Amino acid sequence: MNHPLYLIAAADSRNGIGIHGRLPWSLKGDLQFFQEITERTEDLMRKNMIIMGWVTWESLPAGKRPLPGRHNVVLNLDSRYTAPGATVFTSLETALQSADKTIEKIFVIGGGRTYREAILHPDVTGVYLTRVQGDFNCDTFFPPIPKRFNHIQRLGAKHEKNIAYEFLLYTA
Repeated sequence: MNHPLYLIAAADSRNGIGIHGRLPWSLKGDLQFFQEITERTEDLMRKNMIIMGWVTWESLPAGKRPLPGRHNVVLNLDSRYTAPGATVFTSLETALQSADKTIEKIFVIGGGRTYREAILHPDVTGVYLTRVQGDFNCDTFFPPIPKRFNHIQRLGAKHEKNIAYEFLLYTA
């Protein structure tokens, strides 16, 4: 079963996405955008799947996981790893293959290693990227977006806490 597959991330001007396992900023508008994009379905009987690495899972506040309204999937090479409220897989490919007719779209939501693997997958439909202006001295980075995603749609922009950012969608 083929589902639309997207990556969704927020990155600074150097493609930084995290520092010490955390987001380097707290932008309410970006969190709202993330929630809206990853929760919205056309068929109200279906949900979207979000796939994340275990570090991303553990970076979510305990009271906020699993992320509601979406089927949460966590990747960990250790098959004994548990993520209450989420399904654990040892590979991105098995996670993708698990999506059945109850799933509408799939979103890879982090972290760095998971993004690097997913962006090379031949079934990627597009990349939602919140471009945060500035350099936040990150230690984790979003991979370069492949040249095949050459159509860039600007979905909006915001300014918050002296930080400017814009919402972009890259498609082929």
